[in-house]
Amino acid sequence: MYKNLRPLLFKLDPETAHGLTLNLVRLAGIFSPARWFLQALFAAPKKPVEAFGLKFKNPVGLAAGYDKDGVAIRGLAALGFGHIEIGTVTPLPQPGNPKPRIFRLVEDEAIINRMGFPGEGAADVAKRLSAVRRKRVRCIVGMNLGKNKQTSNDEAVFDYLALLQNFAPLADYLAINVSSPNTVGLRRLQGREALENLLTQLAHQRRFEQSRLEKHIPLLVKLAPDLSDEELDDALDVILRAGMDGVIATNTTLARDGLRSTRQGETGGLSGRPLTVRSEAALEKVVRRLDGRIPVVSVGGIMSPADAKRRLDMGAALVQVYTGLVYAGPGLVKKIVRTL
Repeated sequence: MYKNLRPLLFKLDPETAHGLTLNLVRLAGIFSPARWFLQALFAAPKKPVEAFGLKFKNPVGLAAGYDKDGVAIRGLAALGFGHIEIGTVTPLPQPGNPKPRIFRLVEDEAIINRMGFPGEGAADVAKRLSAVRRKRVRCIVGMNLGKNKQTSNDEAVFDYLALLQNFAPLADYLAINVSSPNTVGLRRLQGREALENLLTQLAHQRRFEQSRLEKHIPLLVKLAPDLSDEELDDALDVILRAGMDGVIATNTTLARDGLRSTRQGETGGLSGRPLTVRSEAALEKVVRRLDGRIPVVSVGGIMSPADAKRRLDMGAALVQVYTGLVYAGPGLVKKIVRTL
């Protein structure tokens, strides 16, 4: 079915196509017959996994970026995902970068985006997630957290602390995004000193929230694929010392190796097939350095069931997909789980 639909979607501007599909999934989640139809069509076999103190029905999740404001959680949960990561959400609403800001590189099975964290802001997303929780949606929901564009790196910790307070009662886990290439200066927060300052304060605030809420709040850190070995070692050392629960490897890349598309010169983060090798290399290094102390979520360039299985065989506890869905369709989730 998606093979017939994709040429029509690809005639549309990428952001328009994204908005259309997201809205369709949102509507399907609202109306019970449509939601049941999706569940029947995309139901994946159970392949339970435990990580971060959570039980996932399968190891395949939706990466952050698709549903930035949590508008379609119920519909997305019907597509067979073991977890859904919402966001990136920022404390205050912001428009993101000027359009156009998403580009398909069809020849490369890739996407370049320079979205810049557009979104409605934490208050609206929290209200929406609270309503979803009341409906008891049976899917792990994570929240990807980022700072506002106008917030300096020196004050970024206050944005992340506010987001932790907002979403600790609502999300199953929180992902600290310090690796998007589309917010100026954000990646500098991956440096040892800046990351240590950020994660130490988040860990302290997390302890307070856990005692108040009487529940464990897993904190994960999402890293870039473009870190040097020394930078990666520093980041992982800080993550372990701060008592974080996991690592998400990786975000999009600034590299442009071997691209054929005429769109390759667009600025922004590259995802899809060209990221596969770089993301796998980062996963191998992260798994080796962590040595089983905390779980790793692998994301980036997972375009097929074979890609997903390889990441899990390499030591990832969970995998996430996004660009793979654009090229292969929502049936990819079911195909991956069946392969496992």
